[in-house]
Amino acid sequence: MRKIVLFLACLMFIGTATFAQTKFGYIDSRELLSLMPEVRRADSNLQNFAKSYRDQLETMGKEYQKKVQEFQGKEKTMTEAVKEVSIKEIQQLEERIQSTQQSAEEKVAKKKEELYSPILEKADKAIKDVAKANNFDYIFDAAQGLLLYANEGDNILPLVKTKLGIK
Repeated sequence: MRKIVLFLACLMFIGTATFAQTKFGYIDSRELLSLMPEVRRADSNLQNFAKSYRDQLETMGKEYQKKVQEFQGKEKTMTEAVKEVSIKEIQQLEERIQSTQQSAEEKVAKKKEELYSPILEKADKAIKDVAKANNFDYIFDAAQGLLLYANEGDNILPLVKTKLGIK
């Protein structure tokens, strides 16, 4: 919010005639998303999706703890060959847990993107539609300090390309 106020204050110094012709707006994207019912459904779906992996990892963790405790309890009476086999089993289980955890994190991240992408696109489209319908030149996101919308007529890329001799 402070960045927007500072930016607007700087623009006022440029000239009131230019400033008067430019229409600015802002929105708090976090607040907007928190109000969208689709976000609550996506959050719930994501939590349920992640819970199945948490449950699986918890079960594997209990199995790991049980094997370690059994090993520690019987270690003194085990032969070297049996110790090696037990240690190898524990290490393999540890590797499976790590692999499962990594896979779960990747799948949850992918699911999150899958669930939230349409919601973010819907919000972005609504912001741009409102900006165009109400003749805003710029819309800023107060939550992130980002420019969400800019009037295409204000894009100076073609002018800079010409200046640099780029086609």
